[in-house]
Amino acid sequence: MTARAQNHASRFDVILFDVGGVLLTNGWDHIERAAVLEQFKLDAAAFEARHAGPYDLWERDDTAAEDYLGETVFYEPRNFTPQEFMAAMKLQSVPLADNGIGVLTEIHASGNWLVGVLNNESRLLHEYRMERYGLGSLLDLQLSSCYLGLRKPEAAIYRRALDILGVPGERVIFIDDRKINTDAAATFGIHAIQFLGEEQLRRDLRELGILS
Repeated sequence: MTARAQNHASRFDVILFDVGGVLLTNGWDHIERAAVLEQFKLDAAAFEARHAGPYDLWERDDTAAEDYLGETVFYEPRNFTPQEFMAAMKLQSVPLADNGIGVLTEIHASGNWLVGVLNNESRLLHEYRMERYGLGSLLDLQLSSCYLGLRKPEAAIYRRALDILGVPGERVIFIDDRKINTDAAATFGIHAIQFLGEEQLRRDLRELGILS
């Protein structure tokens, strides 16, 4: 019997991590946007006025990166290319100073739980981040908004995640830095932990019997 099969008698089967704000910096939140807009000397107010609608579609994979940038940046001639802008976007993704990657690595190495991510991200940035930092090799599944067509904190994304996992919410741990997302997950019976740093996360997981 495998370690994972043996663990089915315990309280949890699955542990899901958010990515931005837990493992890495956010992919394309206001801080990252501000840095790139400053780099290219763009009007931040003009960009933000155009951003929300196309960004929602982009994170759901309902529009391509080029179309998102066409709506927000390249609606008029620029002295740089979309490829240069996307490269700058990717460089905003770095590990958080106080991150949960070590915890994810330890849980993955145990083989005792199904491990995945449940995150909001565009396909461009999600796949870059998974490859650049080797996160994909630590995961059994990736429940990203760009694959599900749904975004946190919408109820539908948690319902879909549980359908895919095939387990009740009570057997799932979900770790996210945003309370709005953990609160939404908790309505489905998921044991949601708000990430406030590695040591806090380790304490919470020790109390649940996940870490020793």
